[in-house]
This record gives sequence, C-alpha cells and structure tokens, in this order.
Amino acid sequence: MNKHLHRRKFIRNSVAAGVGLSLLNSPAMLFAAEKKEKVRVGLIGVGARGIDHLDLCLRRSDVDVVAIADPDTDYAIPKCRDLIQKHYGAKRKVAEYTNGPEDFRNLLKRSDIDAVIIASPWEWHSIQAIAAMRAGKTPAVEVCGAADIQECWELVNTSEATGIPLFGMENVNYRRDVLAVLNMVRQGLFGELLHLQGGYQHDLRAVKFNDGKQLYGGGVEFGEKGLSEAKWRTNHSVHRNGDLYPTHGLGPVNNMINVNRGNRLLSLTSVATKSRGLHKYIVEHPQGGPNHPNAKVEFKLGDVVSTLIKTNNGETILLSHDTNLPRPYSLNFRVQGTNGLWMDDFDSIHIEGKSKAHTWEKAGEPNDASSYMAKYDHPLWKKYANDASGAGHGGMDWFVINSFIESIKRGTPYQMDVYDLATWYAITPLSEQSIQEGGTVQYIPDFTRGRWINRKPNFALDGEY
Repeated sequence: MNKHLHRRKFIRNSVAAGVGLSLLNSPAMLFAAEKKEKVRVGLIGVGARGIDHLDLCLRRSDVDVVAIADPDTDYAIPKCRDLIQKHYGAKRKVAEYTNGPEDFRNLLKRSDIDAVIIASPWEWHSIQAIAAMRAGKTPAVEVCGAADIQECWELVNTSEATGIPLFGMENVNYRRDVLAVLNMVRQGLFGELLHLQGGYQHDLRAVKFNDGKQLYGGGVEFGEKGLSEAKWRTNHSVHRNGDLYPTHGLGPVNNMINVNRGNRLLSLTSVATKSRGLHKYIVEHPQGGPNHPNAKVEFKLGDVVSTLIKTNNGETILLSHDTNLPRPYSLNFRVQGTNGLWMDDFDSIHIEGKSKAHTWEKAGEPNDASSYMAKYDHPLWKKYANDASGAGHGGMDWFVINSFIESIKRGTPYQMDVYDLATWYAITPLSEQSIQEGGTVQYIPDFTRGRWINRKPNFALDGEY
C-alpha cells in the first residue's frame, strides 16, 4: 500500500505546475501540426510485451529506434540486443537505460526522440506517460486500470497543459472480427444498439514467459521469485478487488456506441464473487501444497468481477473480469440491437428477417465468402492484412503501432486518445469502490469536460487512419 501512496504523491507533484495551464489548450492543440517522414522512438519497458512493440518498430522504414529502457538486464535487455542486431546489424547501436527503474528519465532527456512506447508494469504507466509528456515526447501507453480517479485526471491535465497528445494502445479495437462487427454496426445491421458486453476472461494462474512465448503449467511463485509478469501482476490480486483489466472488453464496444464522441459513460455498479481460484491452484500444484508459503496468502480479488455500466444515450455495457479460474480464453463480446445480435463466444449472429426465427447463424471467417465476417470485413483489414500478417495477437499489434506512427507522421489526432484512456482506466478504481460499498452506484467522470457532445467519431473510418 505504501508503494501506491508514494506513486500517487509523485504523480500529483509532477503535474502540479502544469495543471493550471490545462484550460489554455484546446483539444485541437493536442497534436503538433508538424509532419514527419520518420519517427524517432524510445521504448520504456521491453519485457514480454514491450519486445513485441520493439520488433514491429524495427521492421518499419519510417521508424528509428533510438533507445530502450528496462532494469531487467537478465532477460529483457539481452533479448532486445539480439533483436536489434538482427534488424539493424552489428554496427548500429541503440542506447540502453538499465540503471534501475528510474533510469527511463535519462532516456526522456534525449533531444533525438519524438515519441515513446510504454509497456512497463501497470503501476508505472501513468508515472512514465506524465514524465514523457512533460519532456515533450508523445507517449503510446499500454492498457491496464488506474490506481485512483486522480491518476486519470492527471493524465488528462498533463496532456492539456503541455499540449502533448497521448495514445492508448488498445489492440483489441483492431481485432478482425471486432472491426467487422463495427462495420456491421455502422451499416445498421443490428438496428439501434441497446446492450453490449465485453471482458477479460483468461486463465492466468500459471502464465510463464520464456523467450517471449507464453507457457502454461508453470509454478506457483510470484513477486520477487516470479518470472516476468508474475513478478508484479499477481500482487494486484493480493491487494485489490475490482475489474483490474477492463480495456480489452470496453474499448471495442465504446467505439460501437461512440463513447466520448457523441455519447459518454455515466455510471457503474460492480459485484465480485469470493476468491478461491488462486489458493486452490497453489494448494493443488506439484510445486505448491498446503504448506507452501503462498498457500497462506489471502487473495483479495474476487474470481469473477461483473460491472454494469450505463451510458448517456441509454445503452448498457456488462464487463467481466475472470483470470483466476480454469477456463478457455474469451473476451465475451455481445453486441445487441433492435434487429439482432452478435456473440463472440459462439461465433454466432442472429438478424431479424435474415436468420431463421429463434436460430443462430455462424458469423464465419473472413476467408469464407458466404460469411458475415467476409461480407462486412473492415476496409482496414482488406487493405493491410498482408502487412499485419505474422504480427502479435493475430495482427492486431501491427495496427496499433501503425496507427500511432502514422498519426505522428501526418500530424493528425489519435484515434484512441487521452480522454479514451482515462475513461477506460477509471473503471478499475470505480469498480473497486463499488464492490467495497456493496455494489453502490459510482459516477464516471467526464474527462472531456463536456466536449464529448461535439466531438465526432474518428476511429477506423473507411480504410485510413
């Protein structure tokens, strides 16, 4: 808890001088008009997630990777060196900042960096993003949930005060079926939308990392004895009870109902089950047992967290967080309107007047010409599928990096901006508060300060960024 308190104090002190300027900068000022042919990039956090971003940047002719920062010299830095040499050769060097967790600040002092990509442990995201904006570098920030609402406001205030835009790296927004469904929504296939669902349902009890690949069936250690994400992520399950990772489910459905661009999230209420999954896993694992020290840990996070959100325009959104029980992976998407619905888990769709009454149809695959997914395949995927081939998470990661870099090159606003990231991040502390108070309603701040009324949708319009 002391680490969280120190972290919050640091963030607040770091932006205090600039918050008063926030009202001087309009949203239009949150992107420099200067266009660039090549973007000079630094990466902060190059472990299991960050090294994927590094690889995609190294492959681009319009990106110069200038520097990397990560205190993990046993795993992360050696892997990055190999990757950099593979792409850049032995003669070209990329600067390294490895002298502890604060050394990223020296990377930010460089005058030869335009933008930074942040893929650090969750508790560092806002600290590093705020420091980057104050240093004049535009940050792309990986997703998680905030520690408190003040942290969300500080991201927004810093961006407005400095005039530096922030890009939220929600890759699921670019998942091929998700973009196809967004295309269906925009063409009115489902009629008027009423209810949406999404979530993070992923068995993470034993995720281990080796050479950048997830391996299942690992041990029961976390914290200092853990490997990669187990060093820090599991500790959140010890101390927090809420939707710790809301963005994968929330980001895509927000685009379908134009949140922060003609619509906004108003309020939420959350409930959680009891916590049993991680304790059971430790007790029954061959490397654990009832006498293992971690068997005595009391995990605060409920195994299944459900959050119901109400929007200004009358839709509801149900989010789920489920990472500590045995289950297949699922983001639990459901998009329902007056004419029908799509459900991700069953690859199913039902459209009134097209589908047989009371019967599901298969939504299908984009390579099946007769399927819904082929008919409504988004123009972005039609245009860039070959470029995205082989990139992480089925190609989604390529689209995220490409959107970030292209927006900087062209001097155009980000399609996932600081207001979106703050809104997504806010779900975590509000869900924690709601659960703590027995499911009470929590009101979601309007981080746009009323601008949502006139802001226009700009995500994945047609086939361009």
